[in-house]
Amino acid sequence: MALLVQKFGGTSVGDLERIQRVAEKVKGFREQGHDIVVVVSAMGGETNRLVDLATTIQPHPTPREMDVILSTGEQVTIALLSMALNKIGCPARSYTGSQVAITTDSAFNKARIKHIDTRNIRQDLDKGRVVVVAGFQGKDAEGNITTLGRGGSDTTAVALAAALSADECQIYTDVDGVYTTDPRVVEGARRLDKVTFEEMLEMASQGSKVLQIRAVEFAGKYNVNLRVLHTFQEGPGTLITLEEDYAMESPVVSGIAFNRDEAKLTIKGVPHIPGVASRILGPVSRANIEVDMIVQNVGEDQTTDFTFTVHRNDYDRAMEVVGAIAEELGARRYDGNSRIAKVSIVGVGMRSHAGVATRMFEALAAEGINIEIISTSEIKVSVVIAEKYLELAVRALHSTFELDQEPVETKDV
Repeated sequence: MALLVQKFGGTSVGDLERIQRVAEKVKGFREQGHDIVVVVSAMGGETNRLVDLATTIQPHPTPREMDVILSTGEQVTIALLSMALNKIGCPARSYTGSQVAITTDSAFNKARIKHIDTRNIRQDLDKGRVVVVAGFQGKDAEGNITTLGRGGSDTTAVALAAALSADECQIYTDVDGVYTTDPRVVEGARRLDKVTFEEMLEMASQGSKVLQIRAVEFAGKYNVNLRVLHTFQEGPGTLITLEEDYAMESPVVSGIAFNRDEAKLTIKGVPHIPGVASRILGPVSRANIEVDMIVQNVGEDQTTDFTFTVHRNDYDRAMEVVGAIAEELGARRYDGNSRIAKVSIVGVGMRSHAGVATRMFEALAAEGINIEIISTSEIKVSVVIAEKYLELAVRALHSTFELDQEPVETKDV
C-alpha cells in the first residue's frame, strides 16, 4: 500500500473533538494498509495567543526566544493526537522537529530546512506505528529550536514527503481544494481538479492562502504528489501536478489570487547612477524585510523614482530604513501607502495566448479602477490597486475570464 504524509492545520485540530475526529480519520487510512506520517499545526488560535504572551513581556521579542515559545503550540497537538490514536487502538508516536531530526539554518522565525534524518520515522513505520510530527519547527546546528515562519507546517509536510519518497502528501484544511479565487469574494468560484506546480506557486506567492509558498517550491523541486483536501468532507480535492500531466489545452487563466497585506514605498529623485538599486534595497534586505514588486522610472532630469512593495507588517520598519536611505542618497522626497492590494491572474495557458494582459486592464478600466504597479511573468500578471477596489476587481476579472465555467479539455486524437 501507499506511504502517505498527511498534514492537518490549526482549524482541523482546533479542539479536542476535532483532534479525536482526525484520529479516527487517520486510523481509517491505517486500517487500509497505508503507512501514515501525520504533520500537525498548533491548535487554532494558539499561535496568536503565544505571540500575544511574548509581546506583552517584550514588545519586540528576541527571535531565538520567540521560536522557543512558538514551537510549544505544535508540541501540545502532537501529544494530544498521539494519545487519541493510541486510545482507539492505533499505535502512534509523537516527534518534535528536533527529535526527528529536522535540521535548519539559524534564521530564527524564518528558518529553512537543510536536512531531515528519517531513520526514527522509518523505524516506527516498520513497527506499524503512525508517526505524528510537529510542523513548523526544527533545530539548527547548535541545537537551538527554530521555526519556519507562518504556514511552515505545510513546508514540514512536503519536505518529509520528499525525504521519505512518500506516494502522496495530503494537505487537509477547512476548504475542499484550490478554487479559481476565494469563494467568500466571488460566489461563482469553482474548485479546480488540477493545477500545475507553477500555477500553484504563483497563486501562493500572489496571496492565495491555501498553501504556503515554500511548500509548493519543495513539491515542485522534488516532484511530490500534492493534494489539498477538506478534513471533514469527503471529496477528491485538488491535485497539484506537473505541467505535462495537465490537459493539453490548459485554461488561459486558471485562477485569481489577491493579497490585502501589501504596502508600497517610493523614493523620488535619487541620482540615476549604477548601483542605486542595490543601495536602496541592500539595507532593506539586511533589515530582513522581503521585497515583492519593484518599479524604477528614470526622469528627464536623470534622477530615478524607485518604488517597491513589502508586506504590510513590515511597512513601519521599511519606512524607517527608507528614510535613512533617502537622506544618504539626497533624494527629493520619499513616501508610502499601506492601503493597497495586489490582484493577480495566473494560468499556464498564457504562454500560448496573446492579449491576456490587455483583457485584464480593460476589465479593470471598465470598473473605474486605476492601476498603480504592473508586474508580469510567463504565466502571471499582477497589478497593485487601491485596497478599497480589491473585491470589485476580483469579481470583474473572474467574470471576464469566465472562471465560473468548466473548462473544455482538448485531447490528442
